[in-house]
Amino acid sequence: MTLSPQRPAHRLALRGDLLDFIADPGWGPPQPGPGAHPGLRWRPDHWLFVEDGRIVGAQPAAAGAPGPDWRCVDHSGHLLLPGFIDTHVHSPQIDVIASYGTELLDWLNTYTFPAEQRFADPAVAEAGARTFVDALLHHGITAAVVFPTVHAVSVEQLFAAAEARGMRLVAGKVLMDRHAPAALSDGDVAGTEAISRALIGRWHGRGRLAYAVTVRFAVTSTPQQLAMAGRLMHEIPGLYMQTHVAENRDEVAWVAELFPEARSYLDVYHRAGLLGPRAVLAHGIWLDDTDRRLLADTGAQIAHSPSSNLFLGSGLLDWPALEAAGARVSMATDVGGGTTLSFQRTLSDAYKIQALRGVRLTAWKALYTATRGAAEALQLAGEIGSFDVGCCADVAVWHWAAGPVASHRDALARELHERVFAWITLADERNLETVYVAGQQR
Repeated sequence: MTLSPQRPAHRLALRGDLLDFIADPGWGPPQPGPGAHPGLRWRPDHWLFVEDGRIVGAQPAAAGAPGPDWRCVDHSGHLLLPGFIDTHVHSPQIDVIASYGTELLDWLNTYTFPAEQRFADPAVAEAGARTFVDALLHHGITAAVVFPTVHAVSVEQLFAAAEARGMRLVAGKVLMDRHAPAALSDGDVAGTEAISRALIGRWHGRGRLAYAVTVRFAVTSTPQQLAMAGRLMHEIPGLYMQTHVAENRDEVAWVAELFPEARSYLDVYHRAGLLGPRAVLAHGIWLDDTDRRLLADTGAQIAHSPSSNLFLGSGLLDWPALEAAGARVSMATDVGGGTTLSFQRTLSDAYKIQALRGVRLTAWKALYTATRGAAEALQLAGEIGSFDVGCCADVAVWHWAAGPVASHRDALARELHERVFAWITLADERNLETVYVAGQQR
């Protein structure tokens, strides 16, 4: 028997200012000095070591460059963060981003549903998927939980595009069988279940991909379809569930009319067996204390979409109340109810919402929620969201400042939190130098 020679390891060393988190920094005010927040891990001018796409360690650059068997890329003077994790975003809605003048329900009918109908065309679905995943990477987003459309081809093309780029992606066919245009409405429940199971069989657990049972929202699914979705969650291990909940007061009132037996909007999903540790529910603005406790008890998370909530006038999320009840909160761009894929702008809008509620969101809490916090909520902390040894090397390399105003402000920053907060407020995708996905430059 002839043994094949062992393949040499692919070794990559990235130099820069490393910032990530080992724990939730909480809601306390920022303290001077990086050591004042135990959840923060700040390693200026370090080498980050990557072997075969995974992080294997780090060391100060002052200790010297790694040996000749490492490919060294010097990003000195740049901020290196784990890739952002967008926990709620609609891939076809890039087509309608920045559309004027309506609240949620009118906005869906006027802009979103017409745009999504085009994705029945395989060519549109393929081009849209490529545009979308490249746009994520262009904004430093390396993992996402995504709504495509009701069309199976939109799911196939989205997964294929993400797989080709090595990205961690959670997605699934959107389920709608009432109160939607005929071109976006599922047929009988049995047929929809068969299509969903076929997609799950092809894509769930393939590489860095996972399938999400994707209920658009309670309004657009019959009780029979919701029961089918719950059955899939119960029968197939590791599935995610994604939907919307309590985004808009008119929507909440409509759900109450359609489901009079349910205690609340959230309870509709609970009765269908859809809440659990892998459930991602967008928005969650109009929840009460009982709902918040239910989220905590089931392990479900709220994907906070601050830019969308402001743009559509949906409301101001009581984020601290959710966490006080034990519920998890992650961060999302939404798009195109939101106005940007930029996480800096999204986090800046989250700061403004909490400020209006009398709470100050620190840079540490904001960045934790967009990285390690989201990974923990998705049960993926061993793979994404930090520079822990063993995690995939999903790394975004950022300029600390771009343009004269930001450069001037950055030069005057007196300590680390002030500098990072100014970066969140003033930076956007134009600050991105490059991004690595599982150690591959994209």
